[in-house]
Order: sequence, then structure tokens, then C-alpha cells
Amino acid sequence: MLQELTVTYDGLTFHPEETVLLEPNTRYLIQIISQADQTQKVDNNAWDILEEMTGTYEAPEDWSSEHDHYLYGTPKKNSNDEQG
Repeated sequence: MLQELTVTYDGLTFHPEETVLLEPNTRYLIQIISQADQTQKVDNNAWDILEEMTGTYEAPEDWSSEHDHYLYGTPKKNSNDEQG
């Protein structure tokens, strides 16, 4: 079961802002995400997140056509190119 709740912490206990449908006297695992972190996540759209994750990788010119050779060590398909 996964529930998302907004709570306020008073230094001792968490106070939910809405009704909680949980079994009393039962242990639960909770994940804490601060409001500041939550606001930052909302500001980033999917393109921003993908842009942060992308990068460049230096590779030989025939990387895309000979990826099996570079990844798995198979013989190159283009026999004219004997560089590696």
C-alpha cells in the first residue's frame, strides 16, 4: 500500500493535514521529503530532468554501426576498417 500524505512535524509527532486511513498500533515505514525539495521537483519538467541526465561520450566514429564490436568484442562488420 502506498499513500502520500502532507504532514506537519512539531518536533515530537507528525500531524497529517487530511484523514489517514491506517491501522492503529501498526508499524509503518515512512519516507520524508521536505517541502522545499517537493517544490523543486514540481518546478522541473520531464525535459529538465532528462537534460540533467544527458551527457556526451567520446567514442570512435563507427560507434553506432559497430556497437556490437565495442560492447561485446564481436568482429567488426566492416572489414575495410581494421583499426581495432
